[in-house]
This record gives sequence, structure tokens and C-alpha cells, in this order.
Amino acid sequence: MAKKIVVIPGDGIGKEITDSAVEVLKKAAEKYSLELEYEYKDAGGTAYDKFGTPLPEDTLEACKAADGVLFGAVGGDKWDNVEPSLRPEKAILGLRKGLGLYANLRPVKVADSLTEYSPLKPELVKGVDLVIVRELVGGIYFGDKCESEEFNGTERAWDLENYSIPEVERIAKLAFETARLRRGKVTSVDKANVLATSRLWRRTVAEVAKDYDDVELNNLYVDNTAMQLAVRPTQFDVIVTGNLFGDILSDEAAVIGGSIGMMPSASIGECTSLYEPIHGSAPDIAGKGIANPIGTILSAAMLLRYSLQEEAAAKAIEDAVDAALAEGWRTADLWHEGFKKANTEDMTRAVLAHI
Repeated sequence: MAKKIVVIPGDGIGKEITDSAVEVLKKAAEKYSLELEYEYKDAGGTAYDKFGTPLPEDTLEACKAADGVLFGAVGGDKWDNVEPSLRPEKAILGLRKGLGLYANLRPVKVADSLTEYSPLKPELVKGVDLVIVRELVGGIYFGDKCESEEFNGTERAWDLENYSIPEVERIAKLAFETARLRRGKVTSVDKANVLATSRLWRRTVAEVAKDYDDVELNNLYVDNTAMQLAVRPTQFDVIVTGNLFGDILSDEAAVIGGSIGMMPSASIGECTSLYEPIHGSAPDIAGKGIANPIGTILSAAMLLRYSLQEEAAAKAIEDAVDAALAEGWRTADLWHEGFKKANTEDMTRAVLAHI
């Protein structure tokens, strides 16, 4: 039976980059005898223009019934004056809630041919290959317990950091399962020397680790982790952490790769998971055919790995991306003298040639 993938191009460069990723998926499916079906749905500003809502119910229901969702990007200054509850960005928030997307996986891998693009010294980033597993629906960042009040003549505000054992168990299990697909090492990040939630986090992760004796577990405080990502990022395999810490560390780690256009991500759900590049809709270059499709292509590879359990096909795509980069192909965000300047179509063809 064919596996169903819902494709949501969204706004700006979304159509261009998702078109590229689907081309690559089709080539991988042909090589590995996979049956994939594609259904296209609207979300974001495009959906608002058509239907008056950034996330039509039809789109959400299609996603719930799919085996995986490939998402482009949403937003743009065209919709700056739209009522806040109807802004394009509400589409991704609605999908997170509707699909129960409880974890965000953000891999950071620096190809040997791209070490010079990192703000860190090439010898520090050569061989970087890590994944940050961020809890997505709990903790202080989720914002379900926040207030402000007048106190002694001035305003004060507070937010509640809140985690339960089942929430931590769920994200920890995902981290350990992810490590089993990789190099077998999990670094759990917290602030257990200060926060009660972090102490619960550390105890719970340690309990989960007992079921994964083939995976090494280490614990680091979040401030030390931030420093270690800058001074020795190659030490990390899988980093698992809470919502707020994960938001900060994943953005720091993304910079290591040199271009945001290269970075994929996966949001793992209770029913269907969603895959998207970490960059935005880039309305300033939309329609020019110059967007970097690599982040979306690599997100499609993650869809094959995590939703369809097609590891060989996923790795074939990742290897093809590395090969195209090694040949010298560069989109505008990475190009400089001495390399092959590629538009979106050129880069897509270069990847296809190696599958």
C-alpha cells in the first residue's frame, strides 16, 4: 500500500523548495521501490487569502490521515496587518497542537566541503554530526502558566516551568531511539544544580536509560553545553533537553553549519510527524528561483527515516547532497569565487544526479 505524504508549500519560497524536495523523493522512491503518494494542501498566508484562515480544517484533517507531512515555510510582510489570531504563523502552531507534535529534532551536520563557511575554525567543525532533540509542548517556553501583576507600585511577571515524569519519559525514549540509529550517545542537558524541574528531568532520563544499555548517557548543565558547542562540537551525538533550553541551543548549533538554508528539522507527533527546513519564507527572493533547497531536501530524508523507516533511501539522499556539495555546487547563500553557482533547479539536479 502506498504511503501518503501531505505537501504544504506555504508562502514565499515554499513552493520552490518543496517542489525540489518532492523531485528528490520521487527519485529515491524509484530507486528503492517505494510507493509514495502526494497530496498538496494550503496553509499560512496563502490559505488565509483563499479561505480566510491560515490553517483550513481540510488541511489539518489531511495531515492527520497522512504518513508524513512535508512543510515549506509560512509568513511574509504581505500579511503584517492581518489580525494576530489569523497571521500565517498560526498555521504551524495549529499543526503542532492538532498533530500532537511533542518533539523537535534538529540535526546539524557539517560536510567536509563546507567547513570554511562556519564561524568556527574549520578544525573545530570538521566531522560535526549531531542531533538536538527538543521537548516541544511543555516547560516554561510553552507559556501555559504566565501572569503579571502590580506589586508595591511596579509590575512584576512570572512563568511556570512545569514538567511531569511521563513528558520527560516520552522525549527521553525518543532521544535514546534516535541514538540507536546513530553513534549511541545521549547528552541530557538541564540545570539540575538550580531547578527542581531539572532534577526531575535528570532522574527520569536516568531511569529511561536503564532500558538502553547499548546507549551511553552523559549529563551536562545548559551553560556548559552552550560553551561546549562552541569549543568542541564534535563531542556530541544526540542532545536531549527541555523546551526553552532546546530553543536556544538549537539556534546556536544551527550557526555551526554556516548557512540556515542547509538545516532540516523534524517535529515528531502522536499520529503524524512534520518535516520542514528551519528557515523562513524569504519573500524577498520568492519566485526568483535562487532559494537553497537543501534544507527541505534533507527534511524529506528525515521523513523517510523517521516516519517511513526507510533508512537506506534517507541515507541515499543525504549522501547525494554531500556529493553535490563536494562537486562545488553552491546556491547564492553559499557561493563565492571558485565554485559552481547554482540556482534552485541547478542544485536540485546536482543532487538528483547522485541518487
